[in-house]
Amino acid sequence: MRQPLEKVLIPVLKEDIKGLIAHVEDLIKSEVNIKSIEYIDDTSDLLVKSIKPNFALLGKRFGPKMKAVSQIIQQWGKEEISQIESEGQANITIDGETVLLQLEEVLIQSQDIPGWSVATDNGITVALDVTLTTALKEEGVARDFVNRVQNLRKDMGLEVQDKIRIQIVPLNERVDNALLNFSEYIKTETQALALTLDGESNNATVLDMDEFELAIKIEKV
Repeated sequence: MRQPLEKVLIPVLKEDIKGLIAHVEDLIKSEVNIKSIEYIDDTSDLLVKSIKPNFALLGKRFGPKMKAVSQIIQQWGKEEISQIESEGQANITIDGETVLLQLEEVLIQSQDIPGWSVATDNGITVALDVTLTTALKEEGVARDFVNRVQNLRKDMGLEVQDKIRIQIVPLNERVDNALLNFSEYIKTETQALALTLDGESNNATVLDMDEFELAIKIEKV
């Protein structure tokens, strides 16, 4: 994923879980291409969760009592959902008997909230901020451009230490601004001594940048 995003929200119900995630936080940010990770309390109103019975498992275990068990689960609110997520189990009472439900016997879902993409798996929920600011969009263009230039370097048989000059045929204000604003990053990543927006498209290489095409010339220094 070359399009960077601002942050991801991770509800943590236990401090030891937060510690485990924090230990690999830099790796997560690098792999997912996000700027920051924010840990939130599961009582936050940012995440709205719903719960329903796992009928396949409950039917085998409770038989004719499954309907009564299901009705209890469907009446659960935020507090009960949080409990079974954090502890992995929860007690319910059926016909005067207390039984222990396991986390896998229920299905918990998180609803998307505007500007976020929410997913839950094995009791862990994450919410990804998918709002793209101008700066994030420009950085995405720059990262994509770097990837294309690196491929061109390989096609040209250049060594890692070889320096180049990059000449870009101007395209439009949005793309040109992105390349100029991130020119230092682009030069560092591609071993370029210079990056300019000028020239004609004659003898230029056309890069397919997914959303548009960009004509550039690369010269070994």
